[in-house]
Amino acid sequence: MTFANKLAASAGAAGLALFAALPAWAQEAAETPTIDTGDTAWMLTSTVLVLAMILPGLALFYGGLLRTKNMLSMLTHVLAVTCVAMLVWVSWGYSIAFTEAGPFFGDLSNLFLKNVTADSISGTIPEYVFISFQMTFAAITCALVVGSLAERVKFAGLMVFAVIWLTIVYFPLAHMVWSAGGFFFEKGALDFAGGTVVHINAGVSGLVGCLILGKRIGYLKEVLAPHSLTMTFIGTGLLWVGWFGFNAGSALGAGSGAGLAMINTLTATAAAAVAWMVAEKVAGHKPSLLGGCSGVIAGLVAITPAAGFAGPFGAIVLGAVASVIAYLFVTVAKPKLGFDDTADVFGIHGVAGIVGSIGVAFTNAPGFGGPGAADYAIGAQLGTQLFATGVAVLWAAVGSGIAFTVAKLVTGLRVSEEVEREGLDLGEHGERAYNY
Repeated sequence: MTFANKLAASAGAAGLALFAALPAWAQEAAETPTIDTGDTAWMLTSTVLVLAMILPGLALFYGGLLRTKNMLSMLTHVLAVTCVAMLVWVSWGYSIAFTEAGPFFGDLSNLFLKNVTADSISGTIPEYVFISFQMTFAAITCALVVGSLAERVKFAGLMVFAVIWLTIVYFPLAHMVWSAGGFFFEKGALDFAGGTVVHINAGVSGLVGCLILGKRIGYLKEVLAPHSLTMTFIGTGLLWVGWFGFNAGSALGAGSGAGLAMINTLTATAAAAVAWMVAEKVAGHKPSLLGGCSGVIAGLVAITPAAGFAGPFGAIVLGAVASVIAYLFVTVAKPKLGFDDTADVFGIHGVAGIVGSIGVAFTNAPGFGGPGAADYAIGAQLGTQLFATGVAVLWAAVGSGIAFTVAKLVTGLRVSEEVEREGLDLGEHGERAYNY
């Protein structure tokens, strides 16, 4: 073989080797995380929508249910809890919730977000966007608890509770459910947007808090009627609109998963609102605005864990069933039990959250129109959901009991009788919501 032929043969071999290696290079390039601008735009929007759920949505919803003399205190409490939760989240909460250190807790490797930069990517979006989105979840969950304590909780005690509760209850539970390596995550528990992490957690914690606080002065003896159902209605509308960020945003992208969560959030909520008002009529009462608003919230709560694990028909059934069960608890069981959960946080968020967290085992099945695989086994998944629900209830109950007890010892948890009778607006904050 001449030198020219040898050179040509060598070049050909090198070319073949280079050609053979190209698919590996292409695969490696495809696996490199890249930012999708459409997904990022949707997640930015979703984050703002969840913030609108809290401020002003939740604050107005709860505030309208209170007496005039306590309206401003509710606005202040929700605002302050939201801000505290955001600061705690970026300080150590994100690290505990979303590092893969163990089944129950993350570690402190991302303390104060020290390993996150503007170039860090989570999936197809900037990591800062993911952190911001999850920040709003932590904030609204803590703010939900406030509704159970309204009209008698001390502001300083609430702030101490918030820091402790987020650290020992919310962050670990979020890790267990949503973080790779988390206890429920590895067991295959379904919770699309927070049935256990948000609603069962807040509902049970609120129940524990109102039991420790005790009843309001005059509860079941005086008329403690809502001062503005108009405000409650406005808050309801803002919550429903913002919930699309909550549920459809939990798809973490602008794709088919977000679309499924959106239509389920519409249909389940509509069914629940109608079901609550029908239940009122069947029970011999007039269909009420408060009932309709309560049904909306019950439906939103119930579909949250199932938003991406149901078809529209399954969502309708789940919303209606959860609404009727929540109605029966609030109107029949609660008066007999005698506890004073001011805004029915447990009766709606806790009860509907439990129904949704268990019901997702059924709605995910293809036979019910869900997106589950052909070999999906309802029985096995139901066992997993029951276990996850039970552990979430226990975790929230014990953790919140610790948090409320510490807050009570440090600052006191309940205002004086004088302040409670005067109203928390003036007694705690020196202002009135309405000056007329």
